[in-house]
Amino acid sequence: MSLEVETVLVPVDGSEASAHAAEYAAAIADRYGADIHALFVIGETVARGIETGEVDESAVAEDHQAFVADVEALAPEGVAVTTSTANAFSTTRKLHHPGSVTLDAAADVDADFIVVPRSTDLDGSGNVLEKAAEYVLLYASQPVLSV
Repeated sequence: MSLEVETVLVPVDGSEASAHAAEYAAAIADRYGADIHALFVIGETVARGIETGEVDESAVAEDHQAFVADVEALAPEGVAVTTSTANAFSTTRKLHHPGSVTLDAAADVDADFIVVPRSTDLDGSGNVLEKAAEYVLLYASQPVLSV
């Protein structure tokens, strides 16, 4: 039985660790002739900063666009890259966290493979995607590569 992959999901947050995961996602997409979906995950500190006006939303959007452009540049010719953005935490939904956001996105884009970074140093704010990695490894129904 061979593995068939049409869409590789990679959650990213702008960190070096997530850029490294995006490189792996590009290699897997190239190997299987798949597309990449990059989910930009916004951490709790940044999301709350935007809500309170302490963080400039347009600056976050510019950083997001620049990082996504880097992910697109990694993709081999013929590999399409789509993107979406999600807040990693919710003050109104108890079960809304980086891992659940990643798995929800995987279901939404019908991902066949997930590449998730194990650690990140973004903002020093508690490793947003590190929290996702453990959850995704435990509960994903698709193959997962944790890098």
